[in-house]
Amino acid sequence: MTPSAQISAVIELFLDIHKKKYTPADSTANRFFRKRRYIGGGDRRYISTIIWDILRHYRKLEWWLKRIGSSINPRIMVASYLILSGKSLKEVKSYFTGDKYAPLVLNHNELLYLESLENQSFISEDMPNAVRFEVPDWIYPLIKEQYGEDTEKELFTLLEPATLDLRINTLKDKNRDEIREILASEHIIAENMILSPWGLRVQGRQSITVTNAFKNGLVEIQDEGSQLIALMTGVKPSMRILDYCAGAGGKTLAMAMMMKNKGHIIASDVFPARLNAAQSRLRRAGIFNCETHIFVEDAKWLKRRLESFDRVLVDAPCSGTGTWRRNPDARLHFKEQDLRELIEKQFYILESAAKMVKKGGRLIYATCSILRQENQDQIGKFLKKNSSFFLAVPDTQENLLPKQFKYHPSFQLTPAQFHTDGFYYAIMQKE
Repeated sequence: MTPSAQISAVIELFLDIHKKKYTPADSTANRFFRKRRYIGGGDRRYISTIIWDILRHYRKLEWWLKRIGSSINPRIMVASYLILSGKSLKEVKSYFTGDKYAPLVLNHNELLYLESLENQSFISEDMPNAVRFEVPDWIYPLIKEQYGEDTEKELFTLLEPATLDLRINTLKDKNRDEIREILASEHIIAENMILSPWGLRVQGRQSITVTNAFKNGLVEIQDEGSQLIALMTGVKPSMRILDYCAGAGGKTLAMAMMMKNKGHIIASDVFPARLNAAQSRLRRAGIFNCETHIFVEDAKWLKRRLESFDRVLVDAPCSGTGTWRRNPDARLHFKEQDLRELIEKQFYILESAAKMVKKGGRLIYATCSILRQENQDQIGKFLKKNSSFFLAVPDTQENLLPKQFKYHPSFQLTPAQFHTDGFYYAIMQKE
């Protein structure tokens, strides 16, 4: 594709995302590229990179356009992004030629607006902090109160592109170094993670799902923080496990691997499509100690198994604030009412899941949130109401457990501190 055609595709995809603002941007992008298979891999990566960078600067772009009196639409936002990224007006004009596959020529008003942005940068001294950090106005005070002097570092890190993390599958009888070499033979360069004993971090943007290593179940795509949540469950081969909100099964897979395909795991979720995806992943990984159940209140399988599980993992539905590096569009539509509803749902799920834990068993609560309201506050409230549970330190194998977490029954991971997504966990044991 020519540079003009690439920018035209960026505008077209951004328009799609703009129209479907409550659909995750990555889903919209996937559909966009599936319908345009003629767009090659290199062009797809370029277009995606620009789109995700625009989403990371969305509030700042809006702020600048309002400041100069411009209307706000995908076309002018893309052009403004190019200017604020350091391109000259002459270069930007060269993309908007009106030729076949190129955007229409910039009109007089558009040129005036863009000219006023030349020699500016994304950040202005009089820009509000919530705009500068690309968070909703109402949430900035909550984060500021929680993180204090670290707020700027935490929020700027959340604006960086996320890493591409893999978890090896030890059920395939290969260690991390061997799998890293197999990936290298397919031109995927990875390095061992520091915290996760199973983790590999890939350099740059790579198409992992087309590799034989992925197709043969040697690796799964999973953030290092998510791998650590599975590690903190301390599951063992003899145990009965319930993954209460399993989703597509990322942590289910990791726990099954820890159990060496022994014991028994039930993965449940309210969304059948997610469980279907989990079943496909389980087959690819060679896992057969797991069954899936669609979660329905008062289901027979639930009633029959009350107080029967050694471990119950509640990976609760949450704000996803800890994954904003991966999903920069999610921050644009997150409302205060959404948080209130999530907090209520999380507590209800936590109390329901607690009924499934046997005496002496453990309940592990996790979110991909950086907000105290969804994490520490929820656990404090739960323990106050449920006196039969108490916080307990991890009992994972000594050689697997990172020393930073060895004596911590609960912990908040953030991208700025640990280079993971923002995860929280709390380990509670039933008397």
